[in-house]
Amino acid sequence: MTHSLHRKGEPSDLNRDFVVLSMAAQGFNNVQSADKLREIFNIIVKYEPVNYGEVFSGPIFRSSNEEMLKNMKDNSYIHFVFDEQEKVAGFLRELKEADYAMSVVVSGVVEEVKKACEKAGLNMHTVNFSGGILGNTGRLPEASVLEITTMCGHGLISANLVKQMVLDLKKGRGDYREYAIDLAKQCQCGIFNPDRAEKILRRMVDDQ
Repeated sequence: MTHSLHRKGEPSDLNRDFVVLSMAAQGFNNVQSADKLREIFNIIVKYEPVNYGEVFSGPIFRSSNEEMLKNMKDNSYIHFVFDEQEKVAGFLRELKEADYAMSVVVSGVVEEVKKACEKAGLNMHTVNFSGGILGNTGRLPEASVLEITTMCGHGLISANLVKQMVLDLKKGRGDYREYAIDLAKQCQCGIFNPDRAEKILRRMVDDQ
């Protein structure tokens, strides 16, 4: 799940930012896997993710559970975002017991993910890290903007949109929560964390 590995920010923020992906391995166990994905979806969503989505339906802020389940296909993949390690441990424990033999990947600060796995009685067997950003990094927006835009791993959130929102909020226009959800709507996968985005927007306004 490499598109979730490039999230920027302080450890104190990232420690409460977990992204989860589940999908079938195409060409291996994808045939008639949609029903298993629906069952996995129904288990994970019970643990109150702050955002989630299905690739063909979009995030919950533009879709519904019913639509996601209806659109689920053998080549679907589903994403969830959590703000608490205990919730991650909870659904991992339940998925372990259900044993659907489907891929489930958790992305976050490695030490925190490891703790969640241990609480669920699981061992991490593979760890991927971001290699950072290479090239002419001087063309990148400021770090605070990147904290928001990198929460959409496919780059669907404009840095200029974030900057405009900050200007509006500083002038007393708009609402922090509504703007955070507007940003989440742009991320098709549903891996954007609106709770974290709201906090970052507030900090950006206060710092200006």
